Amino acid sequence: MRKWLDIRAFMGIPALDWLYAAAATLLGFFILTYLLRFVVDRAQALARRTRSRYAQILVDVLRGTSKTTLFIAALIIGAKFLPLTERWDSRLDHVWFLVIGFQIALWINRGVGIWTASRLAATGDVVHNPVITTMTAWTLRALLWSILLLAVLANMGVNITAFVASLGVGGVAVALAVQSILSDLFASLAIGLDKPFELGDFVVFNDIAGSIEHIGLKTTRIRSLSGEQIVCGNTELLKNTLHNYKRMKERRILFTFGISYDARPEQLRQVPDMVRQAVEAAGDTRFDRAHFKGFGTQDLTYEVVYYVTDPSYNLYMDVQQKVNLDIMEGLERLELAFALPMRNIHVVRR
Repeated sequence: MRKWLDIRAFMGIPALDWLYAAAATLLGFFILTYLLRFVVDRAQALARRTRSRYAQILVDVLRGTSKTTLFIAALIIGAKFLPLTERWDSRLDHVWFLVIGFQIALWINRGVGIWTASRLAATGDVVHNPVITTMTAWTLRALLWSILLLAVLANMGVNITAFVASLGVGGVAVALAVQSILSDLFASLAIGLDKPFELGDFVVFNDIAGSIEHIGLKTTRIRSLSGEQIVCGNTELLKNTLHNYKRMKERRILFTFGISYDARPEQLRQVPDMVRQAVEAAGDTRFDRAHFKGFGTQDLTYEVVYYVTDPSYNLYMDVQQKVNLDIMEGLERLELAFALPMRNIHVVRR
């Protein structure tokens, strides 16, 4: 009995009120937990019945509810049963706003995380750009926590106008200090929006040739033909002219060959048709032209143009090899020979 009197003398609150507050806290925590479980079960049943992706996301978000925020909310409910002063009631209202705002921010943050993971894990025909997805997630999270911070400060009576202005000045200073990083960051955004290349594309620029392996916020990683990984800054990468061979629909082939000068005109007239037959017989090709181009210093020059209808380099080499062999056989049938390098030497006697 004396202990209860000591508590009353120290806190100025009857022991019975403390008992009511404790009971209200436990009951409130139990009710909040039960309501959360009830809503999650209902949402889970809806997701199973409708097979809705958004219903499943709602379930995953609600399952991430913090038990700490539920317990603090229950404490605030219990504190309402205490005969507190007006000052403490006002403070509890601020804490209540903070708890609700923090929990909503946690839900939204978890939803952004689930959305980001689902887009990055997408396979098949629908493949989302990882740069745009990552930057969108970062922007949403930064905006979310900034709004929460400003809302809490405003609720506590802080003048956020001056605070926002100071943040703007500080932001300019930080931007000047990390301008190279920001340059690569915006370059990655340009890559994500304009899509000059994507993961798996084979690109060539300067003396670098390889497949795009990773597109990051600051750098892009390329797996070269010799096997090593090349890391390029996004800004420097966009300054170069890139050849994206992955997006090539067909490959245009131009080559020449020369015939010796001892050939007769009636033989030369048959060469274009022979070349056409060789190109068409190779398969996966579209013949364009074959002409007796002109008189070279050592040969009669023919120029041939055709298209390989598949961009694969290995297929192109297979086709070109077959065309070359068929041309050699065709020239043998026409009793023609390739021109060989010759040098005429005139000896002048004095």
